[in-house]
Amino acid sequence: MDTAPLGRVVMVVPTYNEAENLGWVIGRLRAAEPSVEVLVVDDSSPDGTGAIADELAAADPAIHVLHRAAKDGLGAAYLAGFAWALDAGYDVVGEMDADGSHQPEQLHRLLEALLDADLVIGSRYVPGGSVVNWPKRREALSRGGNLYVRMLLGIDIRDATAGFRVFRRSALEKIDLGSVESAGYVFQTDLVTRCLRAGLTVREVPIEFIERVRGDSKMSRAVATESLRRITRWGLRERRDQVRRALRRDR
Repeated sequence: MDTAPLGRVVMVVPTYNEAENLGWVIGRLRAAEPSVEVLVVDDSSPDGTGAIADELAAADPAIHVLHRAAKDGLGAAYLAGFAWALDAGYDVVGEMDADGSHQPEQLHRLLEALLDADLVIGSRYVPGGSVVNWPKRREALSRGGNLYVRMLLGIDIRDATAGFRVFRRSALEKIDLGSVESAGYVFQTDLVTRCLRAGLTVREVPIEFIERVRGDSKMSRAVATESLRRITRWGLRERRDQVRRALRRDR
């Protein structure tokens, strides 16, 4: 896609022990979208991922690397990457995984939709979207989690937990990233909710999500529990605020 109408675009790719995948994924991204730059945010991976990222950056001026001192959660890695990208003057900042589950060849769908949106999500659960190689139980849990998010938070997003997305710079500046506290996977739900509450335009486009074939998933029971706990707390707080607003109107 010709990204000139969007300005400068960078995809933030957080990594932790992705030595098997990083070169393969970044190579595909640079081939699919040559005008899109890349920022690898590595959390001191003990398997040498950071060194591989440095080698890629040395060979390609469109690839950049941000090294962090320790593994501190997905959300924290993205916040560091967003801060770097905004400081560097990019007009569009995106997210994608380093394990191949988000296909770089489908990034153009998100960028095209961003022409009339503030945030675009690559969705598994809108018509045309799909999941490949997930056990039925895991897909059911993911769909159920997104249904829980929609009901509790009152948002009309089918895949609020998705991590393949692109933001306009103005959207990130409007949602007060400095107040974001969610560090794990709930970070994705947090940011889309903030965008909607700020009156921004959020669109979903279908993607084919492919389960990783190399390396280990970073999802764990502890991460899922943290996400559920935070979403429940946000939802209850939102319902409380709705009641208070209704009572004020009735006075």
